[in-house]
This record gives sequence, C-alpha cells and structure tokens, in this order.
Amino acid sequence: MMKRKLILTAIGMFAICFSCKEDVLDQQNPNEFLPETYYKNDVQIVSAVNAVYSSLQSIDLFCREYFFVHDLRSDDMAAGGGQLETPRAQLLAGNHDPSNSLLTSVWRGWYRLIHQANQVIEKVPGAEFPATEAMKTRVLGEAKFLRAMAYFDLVVLFGGVPLMETYATDIGQDKGRASVDEVYALLISDLETAIASLPTKSGYDAANTGRANKQAAQALLARAHMQRGDYDLAKPLLEAIVTSGEFNDWKQVPYVENFREELEFNEESLFEVAFSYDFGGASWDGSGQGTQTELTFRGQEYGPTAWRNVIPSISLLDEYEDNDPRYVDAFYQIGDKYNNGANTITDMQGASPKISWKKYQRIYKAPTEDQRSGINMRVIRYAEVLLNLAECENALGNDSEAIDLLNEVRSREGVEMPPYPTANYPVNSPAEVFRAIVHERRVELAGEQIRDRDLVRWRNLGKLTYEPISYYAPKHALVPIPQQEIDNNAALSQADQNPGF
Repeated sequence: MMKRKLILTAIGMFAICFSCKEDVLDQQNPNEFLPETYYKNDVQIVSAVNAVYSSLQSIDLFCREYFFVHDLRSDDMAAGGGQLETPRAQLLAGNHDPSNSLLTSVWRGWYRLIHQANQVIEKVPGAEFPATEAMKTRVLGEAKFLRAMAYFDLVVLFGGVPLMETYATDIGQDKGRASVDEVYALLISDLETAIASLPTKSGYDAANTGRANKQAAQALLARAHMQRGDYDLAKPLLEAIVTSGEFNDWKQVPYVENFREELEFNEESLFEVAFSYDFGGASWDGSGQGTQTELTFRGQEYGPTAWRNVIPSISLLDEYEDNDPRYVDAFYQIGDKYNNGANTITDMQGASPKISWKKYQRIYKAPTEDQRSGINMRVIRYAEVLLNLAECENALGNDSEAIDLLNEVRSREGVEMPPYPTANYPVNSPAEVFRAIVHERRVELAGEQIRDRDLVRWRNLGKLTYEPISYYAPKHALVPIPQQEIDNNAALSQADQNPGF
C-alpha cells in the first residue's frame, strides 16, 4: 500500500498482459488471466483465496519476521548472544525506530495479504455460474477472516493504520491513518461475516484441512473484543466454541505434540499456518507466492544446535512451577537427547543460561536443525480458548468458573498439574485468580506470539500490578509506523507517526 511502489501481486496463475496500439496485437492471451476474467468457477475462486493463505507463509510473516516481532516485544525472550542481528536486538532492547526492518517487513507482509484478500472480496460476489453460491459464501468468509487477522495484528502493533477496503488497481490510491475504532470496526465486521459464512472445523473434508473455520473466526473475534476490554462480548463467542463439540477430545493431545509435525491440525487446533519440509530449501520469498515457500526458519533461528539467536528469558524460566512437564516440553537443556534419542546436547553456542527452545524444533527427529522446517505454526489452540474464557469470567466476577477453566487446562494429558488453589497460587480473591490466569497463560502459551499482546491488553486496562518490560516507556505502547510507508504514502506525513518516534 505504497504511493510509488504499489505492489500489485498476481493471484494464482494471473499474468499481466500489456496492450499494444496495433489492433491486431490488442488481444488477450487465452492462456493468461486477469482479475477481470478469472473468477469464473469454483476452482478459480478457491485458487484465488489460496493465494491469500500463501502470503501467511512469506518471510515477512510466519516464515520468519512475524514470530520475531511478537516474541521480541515480550518478556519471554533474551538474546542468544552477540549474533542476534541489530534490528532484532533493537526490538528486544526497546531502542528501535521507524527504520527497523522487522517492523517494515511485517507491515509489508500484512498489507500484501490485505491487497490479495481485497481482490477476492471484490471479485467473488460477482462470479457467475458455474461458480456456486455455497463456494462463493465460503471463500468470501475465508478472505474476510484473513483480512481481519491482518488488521488485528496491525492495530495491536501500530494503532490506527490506513484502511484498505477495496482492491487497489493503480498508484495514487493512498489512504491516511484510520482511527483505532475504525480499524476494529472493519475487522469485527469481517469476522462476523466469517462466522456466518464458514463451515465448522469438522465441516471440511480432508482435502481442505487447515482452512479458516467458524470456530477460528469466533476465537479471533473474541481476541479482538478482549483486547478492547469488552469481555462481555468475548465470553459468548468463547462459550460457543466450548459447546460446539468440536474439541471434546482436545486433552488427549499431549502438550509437546502441538509443536511437532506428526499431529498437525489435531483435535486441539483451531487455526495453523501450514508449512511443509517437502518443498525446497531456504525460502527468502517475501510474497509467499513462489513454489519454494513452504518452509519456516523458526527451528534454525531458535534451535539449541543451530543459530540460537533467541533464548527463553530468566523470568520466563522462573515462572514454571516445580515439576511442570511443560518446562521439559518447551525447552532443551544440556544432556537432553534429540534425533530420536541418537544424539545428546553437550553444549550450546552463545549466551547463558544454556537452555534453548524445544517448541517448533525439528531436531526431535533429525540430526541437525536448518532452514528447512515444515512444522506448522499454531496460531489458535483450544487451550488458549479456555484461558481466554477464564480471563473473561474473572473480569465479569465469575471466579469459580474461571478456576474450573484453569484446572481443565492443567489436567490435560502430559501436563496433569495439581489443580488451583496451590501453595504458590491461592485463588481466594479476584486479584489472586487473575494472578493465576497470568501465570497459566505464560507457561501454557510461551513462545507462541501471545504474551506481548497480553501485556498490551493488561497494561491498557490497568490490570498489570508491575511493569515486566524493563525498558518500557509510554512510547512503547505501540511500535512506530515504518518510515518507508510515511515517505511513500502521499496521505501520510511525519505528524502521523506514533508518539515518541
């Protein structure tokens, strides 16, 4: 969404056709497609929305920069050593500025996805027979879910952002900053449409596993309402997920299996970004539209035998209760076995403590960690749904229900921790119950790009009893709008920059 550098991303098999002045040459190649001529049947409209999903796999988003931005803005991370690149180290230390390349990448990645989603949203309703109404409804719901996902992330990170609601076809269609309320209004509307349009998780056949579903849209809308403190609006959405029957067997999935390849799209999963080891080597594709973009760098970046750029913070490690199995499932330590037990970790490069992330690491079954990881990124899990509902119940004065929900999470297979109250976490008051919720969220969801959003929410709602980010100042409530966007967007000026930057 840039003034002189507008990215007009091709969808599916679209190719751009240039016209010539001679009439004899002024014809469309029958083997090429334009947006105006493409949306003719179910196969084509599904292919179009598939391209929107592909943007999630780009290096700007879930392949690499998305998880770095969110993890480094939380208190769950520390540098693995001096090898941590400068833009990442800046985010971790809070001395980033509008030129930070990670922030620019995530901004660009989400607006690229929005651009693609807007074309689907604009073109699909007008598709005529043989495109079916049922498929048009579903695809429109998927596109609106994905657009809402983008705007939710943008508004939490940057505050008010330009609202692109229509498919941009030319330069000069720049937009100024919308208000935070306007951004939320659009994404809430999108998610309400998605909820009404999408099948349930079990409503998809095996060939369509992983598409946006009704429960994922309900969970994302609940996140949005919670972020604004509208717990009364979030609660019924979360309750609808619980009573849907779609996740009755969720506790049978061992905790550690949520971060491995073998049980992807399992009984606990609401939404994942899919990756596959079978497609190519390192993927540096910024668009996610290439043929070699089915990989994530998470394992290589965080791995104990690889780059180890980011490690768990001391405060996160100290958060775990004694004998909590999630500690062993989340982190590798010296002496741990890997590669199906054939190898032992004897040392880790870089900073102490000598402990590293196990979540999303492929070496549990491989001798080395490299850039070819195909482990799906879990975006929404059912455990988070229960913890979100617990937070809603606590905020609405229903602490008994909140405690029951916390204990359901703790009783899952592979965790089986003693129920609340415990010696360290009594639950005799709303404040004590909230403290238990904060604890349970941190250890259950560590390293899943949720903690930073939690801190933003609790800070804004006055729920934090202390500031956990050592460098925090008021300007860090938001990240700066990329300077590249301000320079290139005719509708923005330096006055639109977030305070302090």
